[in-house]
Amino acid sequence: QVQLVESGGGSVQPGGSLRLSCAASGSAFTIYIMAWYRQAPGSQRELLAAITGGGSTHYADSVKGRFTISRDNAKNTVYLQMNSLQPEDTAVYYCNARFVSAPEGSGSWGQGTQVTVSS
Repeated sequence: QVQLVESGGGSVQPGGSLRLSCAASGSAFTIYIMAWYRQAPGSQRELLAAITGGGSTHYADSVKGRFTISRDNAKNTVYLQMNSLQPEDTAVYYCNARFVSAPEGSGSWGQGTQVTVSS
């Protein structure tokens, strides 16, 4: 099972940017669909963006145009560039890896990284 470690969270003012990173252990990184989720207090975990090994992407409407997911297969790392952050983006952000054939939301999870947007 792949192990995931997120980094890059923190506090930022509204309108600011952050880039999250998620490093995956092991080999065969390209076989995984990598995704970013977030969970705010009292809310369900929400899928934000996903990327296949070949680079095809999918975004939730809530972040389309503001967030960009990318991956560096040589470094076993997936990124989430977040721009124009707003207070409602405050949440714990999680990285996920799953096989193509596996259900959305299954697979391996990182420990999460806190993102706080406030003035």
